[in-house]
Amino acid sequence: MAGNSFGTLFKLTTFGESHGKAIGGIIDGCPAGITIDLEAIENDMQRRKPGQSAIVTQRKEPDSVQFFSGIFEGKTTGTPIGFVIENTNQKSNDYSHIKDTYRPSHADYTYDKKYGNRDYRGGGRSSARETACRVAAGAIAKQLLKNVRITAYVSSVGELELKRHFSEVDFSEIERNPVRCPDAKLASEMENYIKSVRKDGDTVGGKVTCVIENLPLGLGEPVFDKFHAQLGKAMLSINAVKGFEYGSGFGGTRMRGSEHNDTFNTDGSTQTNYSGGVQGGITNGETVYFCVAFKPVATIMQKQPTITNQGEAVTMEGKGRHDPCVVPRAVPIVEAMAALVVADFWLLNKVSKI
Repeated sequence: MAGNSFGTLFKLTTFGESHGKAIGGIIDGCPAGITIDLEAIENDMQRRKPGQSAIVTQRKEPDSVQFFSGIFEGKTTGTPIGFVIENTNQKSNDYSHIKDTYRPSHADYTYDKKYGNRDYRGGGRSSARETACRVAAGAIAKQLLKNVRITAYVSSVGELELKRHFSEVDFSEIERNPVRCPDAKLASEMENYIKSVRKDGDTVGGKVTCVIENLPLGLGEPVFDKFHAQLGKAMLSINAVKGFEYGSGFGGTRMRGSEHNDTFNTDGSTQTNYSGGVQGGITNGETVYFCVAFKPVATIMQKQPTITNQGEAVTMEGKGRHDPCVVPRAVPIVEAMAALVVADFWLLNKVSKI
């Protein structure tokens, strides 16, 4: 199986399955001498881990990261950073009913047809459990980017949407509720809605908005390795993501060029930022902002028609522990992938100027 690595200079390779003994990764290319704050890594892991509130999957995993190499006396050594996250609360029997059955909108069918052999326990390699490795690596990337601030939050759940621009949002409110929406009243409505959806045995999607501040000018390349193109690839690689837009996004299609153009100030900054901090594929020094759309989780606790691996029509019902809405736990994943993109381009930019 290819496609298990992300990045060029700052590269993450992950391994492991949802119900295997452990998941883990290797970070290659991290410079030496970076002081590592293990508490900050633990904090990001706690934000992603299952079982953290009543509106997420109740699988109980501590998600503690064990580092085996690349860090000595609290600092990176410049060698590959190897780490493992143990799986301690698997309930593989919850998946025995789908051993020969394909769940609608899951990777079961495509994995079987592509590889001829799949780990059906929790989705195996296709499980969102793998994203814990990304959060661990992203937490290290953030510590490489000391002056860059990456902040994500839930901006919609179903039809409930935060109407405010990110510049009007109080980021300190994000972690004060389990939904991670920076509006207390709307967050309460979202929480109640997610609970009602779960009670119906159903799921719901939503959106995560991310803001990257204090980015240096000049990250990204003008053709295939555009900054926003790599950012889009990073976000679309996250489980359940169905859409990505940055800057004015699809809303810009309703504007005229005279409205949409970002007029310069004399210092090179711009009076507006419809470009989303990127022009010609290269960061322009303004704030980068984007939105990621997540579909409803595919596993629902309702009967659905499907087929077996022999092509037989059957009826199945979801079992096990699953998120009724993925976006609250997706917030640190979006931040982590953004950090990996920025770290990689930051290092590439240094090399290109030597």
